[in-house]
Amino acid sequence: MADYTGNVDVSQGGTVPLSAVIVDDEQLARDELAFLLKNAGEVEVVAQGKNGLEAVNLIREHNPDLVFLDVQMPGLDGFGVIKKLLDKKVPLPQIVFSTAFDQYAVKAFEVNAVDYLLKPFDKKRVAQSVQKAKQRLETHAAPSDRLDSLVRLLEAQKTQTSKLLLKAAGRLFLVDQKDICFASIEDGVISVVTGGLAGMEGQSNCRTLEELLASLDPNLFWRAHRSYLVNINHIKEVVPWFKSSYQLRMDDKKQTEIPVSRAQTKRLRELFRL
Repeated sequence: MADYTGNVDVSQGGTVPLSAVIVDDEQLARDELAFLLKNAGEVEVVAQGKNGLEAVNLIREHNPDLVFLDVQMPGLDGFGVIKKLLDKKVPLPQIVFSTAFDQYAVKAFEVNAVDYLLKPFDKKRVAQSVQKAKQRLETHAAPSDRLDSLVRLLEAQKTQTSKLLLKAAGRLFLVDQKDICFASIEDGVISVVTGGLAGMEGQSNCRTLEELLASLDPNLFWRAHRSYLVNINHIKEVVPWFKSSYQLRMDDKKQTEIPVSRAQTKRLRELFRL
């Protein structure tokens, strides 16, 4: 296990296995990676987690040498985990990102992270990642600065990614974020409506509104209610409602009215100086 400087304790002599935590929202991916690491040797998996919040807690609890961290997770994604650890000043382990897609600037991983793994995992690539982590630990390479710059780079790229994929009438459409009026969730299905008279409605492949919100510009989109995300630029009217509550009338062709939860009423007042 690493100490707070990221060093591997070899004072007892012999090779000490690296302690590792695996975090992925898919059980099969966790099982596959744990199996490959066991076969690779030199690594002891001390814990597994299925989401970003568990990742933060497990890293604080176990102080592992190495973390295999999924990028795409609902709610707090892999980069959100790193940002939260940096914000809380938790000593960072060596990080290997895993992803099913190369859309997250794979070259940035190569420069800034210990390594990245594309799914499905390859036995040789997993072994290479372990060796890279060992080398960094042996040379006392601190991950904090590299990962901090990576998080900043990827956050900047997120806001630059203005398109959202929607499924409607059996077709796939790319929609500009600025054109999205609101999104809602019902029975686990997320519907997205664009604004204006020529607006359309489609379904997002995100599983939660938290996951959708993480991919949108936080300066434009607001969680007005547990079941709704709204684009503040597409609010047509703020309608006073019962008992000091409000509804939002949007500028889609149906002029949909969206409730504002009591918890978000203060935020509404701040936005529009009510």
